[in-house]
Amino acid sequence: MTNSTELVSLDDMRAAADVIAPNVHRTPITSSKYLGDITGSSLYLKLEMFQKTGSFKPRGVLNKMASLTDEEKGRGVVSLSAGNHAQALAYAATMAGAPSVIVMPEGAVRAKVEATRGYGGEVILTDQDLLKTALEVQRERGMTLVHPFDDLHTIAGTGTLGLELIEDIPQVDVVICGIGGGGLISGVAAALKLQNRGIRVIGVEPGGAPGMTLALEKGEPVHMTTLDTVADGLAAPFVGQHNLDHVRAFVDDVITVQDSQIVEGMRLLLERTKVLSEPAGAASLAALLSGQTGLRGGESVICVLSGGNVDGARLAELLG
Repeated sequence: MTNSTELVSLDDMRAAADVIAPNVHRTPITSSKYLGDITGSSLYLKLEMFQKTGSFKPRGVLNKMASLTDEEKGRGVVSLSAGNHAQALAYAATMAGAPSVIVMPEGAVRAKVEATRGYGGEVILTDQDLLKTALEVQRERGMTLVHPFDDLHTIAGTGTLGLELIEDIPQVDVVICGIGGGGLISGVAAALKLQNRGIRVIGVEPGGAPGMTLALEKGEPVHMTTLDTVADGLAAPFVGQHNLDHVRAFVDDVITVQDSQIVEGMRLLLERTKVLSEPAGAASLAALLSGQTGLRGGESVICVLSGGNVDGARLAELLG
């Protein structure tokens, strides 16, 4: 990357937008008068469930893949993921003609596992440490590790979502975004703040997976020994150092919500906007509904709905 401070620049993100444009959708933004009225806001929803593979993840992965040499692509790529990054990497690697291996937790959502295989990825399911297992595969097979979030090329790619937000809703006052490992909010917040410091960026984590909250308190990434949340897309076992640096530089607040609030957010989205969000995506609306965002009446708010990959059985379990 071009920025010696280890923070992505606007030029990095604009270059990423050019790189990934042929292989991603510019996802729509919709509004909801009902949800806006009950939250006292002018509310918009960024619909990343309509992105390739059903989540925001291809943005960062495609930009990272473009940075690899032909020799690195030929040896293949390996990573770790609960599901959305797995699908995105398999999609991007297959498109580039590169083998891919993704280490996933034994309890990963079956639909995400099968989708990853469908995109051409090899899946290794394990109940062991995901990163340790991925590094073992990297050493054994000579593959390149494509980190799911702690990488500047990946952050620049996710920043393209932030570029779209400010282009589509230039009057936005507040953007709310979920945090797992921190890749999404790092890019989104950088894209927004580097153009308008007045925009407030709020991150949200499940109470059962508060990795960024703990990292901010301790001043360094913290490894989570226990993860307990319905939002598997936000259940990263740690946040990245690059991600922590970006949150410190560009994010105004990080709050936590409970699983019951996330599920209620999913329900309201489905009933009132006819949009099916996975729990990780609905966390942003849950944060707004929780009253913790310090919203001033009538402000323009964008909730980033980061993905929609939830299988039918899980959906019935959550909303039934």
